[in-house]
Amino acid sequence: MAYKITNKCISCDLCKNVCPSNAIKIIDERPWIDPELCKNCIDSVYSVPQCKAGCPTYDGCVKIKSDYWENWFDIYKNLKSQLTHKNDQTEYWEKWFNTYSQKYSEQLQNS
Repeated sequence: MAYKITNKCISCDLCKNVCPSNAIKIIDERPWIDPELCKNCIDSVYSVPQCKAGCPTYDGCVKIKSDYWENWFDIYKNLKSQLTHKNDQTEYWEKWFNTYSQKYSEQLQNS
């Protein structure tokens, strides 16, 4: 099963440089993985596909899913984790809101 380049690719060409089978080609200024040449780094010294390991976005190279439902559930789990994951700014904005609302309440009471 081959890998493909996603829309999260930033065109840094790191995947092309680390691919041991030279399966990654640049077509129309975008990287493309030739599925005939891609060997998933099987039978090599690597334990993970190097295009994925070398990608700075980590999601620039993903395995092509052959099963519709497997692909659907992977997308669902990814979106769900993004919606339920607290990012680093959440704590800042919660603190800001609590401080602002407290000061605003104090000003309303004093006027």
